[in-house]
Amino acid sequence: MEDIKPMHPIHPKGDFFDLKGNNTTVGREAVAGATTFFAMAYIIMVNPSVLSQAGMPWGAVFLATILSAIAGTLIMGLFANVPYAQAPGLGMDAFFTYTVCMALKFTWQETLAMVFVCGVFNIIITVTKLRRLIIISIPQSLRYAIGGGIGIFIAYIGIKNAGLLQFAVDGGKYIPANGTNKIANVSKMAITVSSAAVPEIVKLNTPGVLLAIAGIILTLVLLVKNVPGAILISIAAITALGIPCGVTKINSATSISLSQAVQQLPMTFCAAFGPQGMPRLFSSADKLPVVLMTIFAFSMTDMFDTVGTLIGTGSKSGIFDISDENALSKGKGFSTKMDRALFADACATSIGSVIGTSNVTTFVESSAGIAAGGRTGLTSVFTSILFLLSAFAAPLVSAVPSCATAPALIAVGIMMLSSFKEVNWTDLEEAIPAFGAGIFMALCYSISYGIAAGFIFYCIIKAVKGKFKEIHPMLLVITLLFVLNFVVLAII
Repeated sequence: MEDIKPMHPIHPKGDFFDLKGNNTTVGREAVAGATTFFAMAYIIMVNPSVLSQAGMPWGAVFLATILSAIAGTLIMGLFANVPYAQAPGLGMDAFFTYTVCMALKFTWQETLAMVFVCGVFNIIITVTKLRRLIIISIPQSLRYAIGGGIGIFIAYIGIKNAGLLQFAVDGGKYIPANGTNKIANVSKMAITVSSAAVPEIVKLNTPGVLLAIAGIILTLVLLVKNVPGAILISIAAITALGIPCGVTKINSATSISLSQAVQQLPMTFCAAFGPQGMPRLFSSADKLPVVLMTIFAFSMTDMFDTVGTLIGTGSKSGIFDISDENALSKGKGFSTKMDRALFADACATSIGSVIGTSNVTTFVESSAGIAAGGRTGLTSVFTSILFLLSAFAAPLVSAVPSCATAPALIAVGIMMLSSFKEVNWTDLEEAIPAFGAGIFMALCYSISYGIAAGFIFYCIIKAVKGKFKEIHPMLLVITLLFVLNFVVLAII
């Protein structure tokens, strides 16, 4: 990205976005806004496909994704005056569905309530010194490992959603929900399989699998060639190819119109506060530790994902300067643009949960718009307008098959792996905790368990090396809470 002059104070007299001071124009901001939108528009299709697996109505999530993206991105542009876009994050919706709803057995209404609390918590820590304590307590290498681990997790989900894997198991290792070892008639029964299960590739002889492979290749080729909107182009192409193959079924029972989506929206709107949401979430003291640990995992993942995006893309472009980064760990309130951006991100998470979606976060794909010349919040305003227009594409979007969206998950996962390069893997003192945070996350199919493993290994290594005093008190408290969580899960 090109170097530019330092940013001027927000909202100077006569120019709300300070276009002249930021060496940009309305036309350039419009192009940047469109570039950002097309780089991240895949989330409009992917997010409903992921959250619907938790039992949420597809059409409602589709609209919630768009509305939360519009709200979050407008707050980012109008309040913080920075060219970043927000929408429900892939890592967060995966955690929402596969870990919290499927593994921990919370309802999607309860999980929305957790996301709302997470947003409120992040707002509080953004305007107080608590944020500073949390940020400085976690070693830099662990932050990078967590980011890379989320990348592996997302890519693995993409590979599974593409239908490329099947699992070979010993029949005697099946443990159906009724406690017997009979294999018959368990097609609709929840079962647990031991570590005897081994993943293997499926036969590459079905239309869906072949289209997924074509989508993976096309997506990666377009990304390597730096084609704007590469992921969106690939999704559209595979969806079109799926029509003659019988995989994409337009105007079928699975396709949803905009009017149908609007009718479904009340099912998720404010569901976090309904009888199946907040009241039920805190109705049992037995599951309170798990609830608190899950909210904590939501908050930490959301916060560090956003901080990494802002620092990683803003410094080189001149969006943020060194004073912004210093204030991130030392200041409080809204003293800098980065403070305002973090506040906008936290607000968007709470807004999204009210509408009916997982954590709304700042998208790293915003870097595409910044690279195209975006320098102010006007870029975000243009991105929001395009999100609004995308709502009218509901019938087409709802027909997109998983083999078309799975490559997007794999591609985003690959891009997130770049965080691993910042870890010194030759130093076991640094590599072991990073392995716990990064690799366990995917292998345990849980973002929170990966973070917990990294923190626990870090404390153990420091203790045996005689460096216990180097562990920040805040990190030690967080680690003990994670250990308590595992104890609780072992008992209940």
